[in-house]
Amino acid sequence: MTHDLDDRMHFAMDLARRAGELGLKYFRDLDNLTIEGKGHQDLVSDGDREVELFIRAAIAQAYPDDGIVGEEHAAVTGKTGHVWVIDPIDGTANFVRGIPAWCVVIACARDGETVVGVIHEPSTDETFHGRLGGGAFVNGKPIRVSGVASLSEGSVGTGLSNRASTEHVAVLISNIMAEGGVFYRNASGALMLAYAAAGRLLGYIEEHMNAWDCLAGMLLVEEAGGMVLKADPKTVLAQGTQVIAGGKDIFPKLQALCAQAFRP
Repeated sequence: MTHDLDDRMHFAMDLARRAGELGLKYFRDLDNLTIEGKGHQDLVSDGDREVELFIRAAIAQAYPDDGIVGEEHAAVTGKTGHVWVIDPIDGTANFVRGIPAWCVVIACARDGETVVGVIHEPSTDETFHGRLGGGAFVNGKPIRVSGVASLSEGSVGTGLSNRASTEHVAVLISNIMAEGGVFYRNASGALMLAYAAAGRLLGYIEEHMNAWDCLAGMLLVEEAGGMVLKADPKTVLAQGTQVIAGGKDIFPKLQALCAQAFRP
């Protein structure tokens, strides 16, 4: 089983890097990119669709009996219990505006549990990766979550979901700052989860995330010694989940902040 997971992890790392190279071609030719959108937060481009098709074709060839769930195209039902969960470009709002903070996200789940997670940021050529029980790494170097317990010692990544009330985020940010903390947002939730896994951020909070944006990063945070709010394996692929992730010492504080801010 470990050997199979290692194979899947290395496959996902290689695929994410190749998909990132394809994404960079579109990123460097934005003048010719076709973009559709219903608002700043909800955008899709040729780049997103083409990179996802590229990833799906590679998975279908290497693991033809696995399922696939992605942001831009319909789900594929598999037979093995393994499902690949992919976001070709997380941070599309950045991507289409020439801001180099976007990433390729590839996770693999088995019976609802994430077993492989890869987040590749082409602009910095950083690949964050891990598998269940195997630790977390960036470009082959082990990473650890932050060990601090006080919000005043770093920044907390915050997301903005169009499925949640913006008032809740305002309360959350106000509460973080009241504790002497600083909020950080780069408009790519997956990338901020990777940064939390690497200890660059104290943690990451978002009231609702889709599975393709969060599963890889949540696994990385846990494999880097951190804690996450556990998603329901039965519903996360279809419905997404609330995300609270960070170092073990700061996690209770992050949970308390969310309990105050995300009241129904």
